[in-house]
Order: sequence, then C-alpha cells, then structure tokens
Amino acid sequence: MTDQSELKTIGLTPAIYCSDQPLFHVTRDVPLGDALSMASDFLFLAKKLNEDAAYATDTDRHSWAAHYLTAMSKAVVDDAVKVLTRDRKVAPMSKQAAEAEE
Repeated sequence: MTDQSELKTIGLTPAIYCSDQPLFHVTRDVPLGDALSMASDFLFLAKKLNEDAAYATDTDRHSWAAHYLTAMSKAVVDDAVKVLTRDRKVAPMSKQAAEAEE
C-alpha cells in the first residue's frame, strides 16, 4: 500500500470549460495534502464571496468569482478522489445488500 505522504495528484481532472473544452486541468504530481489544503482555501474564499454576493445588489462579480473558485475546488477534490480510489477493488457488498439479494 502507498504511504499517504507519497500520494500526489494525477492531473486528469479538468476545470472550467470554454467552447466545450476544458480550459484548465489539475496539475499532476502535487502532494495530495497540499492540493486538498488549497481546495479548502478556495472553498473558504468562495463561501465568503457568496456571503458578500447575498448583500451586494449592484453587481454579480462576487457570485462569478465564487463560481470559479468552487469549480476549481471541485476539480482538485475529484482528482484527489481518483488518486485515493484508483487501487481499490470493487467494494465488498454490504451485509444488508447481500441479505436482500438472497
């Protein structure tokens, strides 16, 4: 099994599409802890921008900034999930599902 500190992003996850093509991708070989920490920071900023957007009636710039930060965060988290689940085999059937199948 791979040591958790050795896990790195695989860089397969796109973010923010333009003309049906991904404009950005998660960068490959970033330590997973660092990548997830950055995603957390992005989500914190998006949350604050959404709060500001709720009170600003004259512009939507807060909402769009939050939208892009959220999209980037999702791509990083999705890439991390791919790394964490790539070596897993199909999860064993739960006891309840096995009983229901009988």
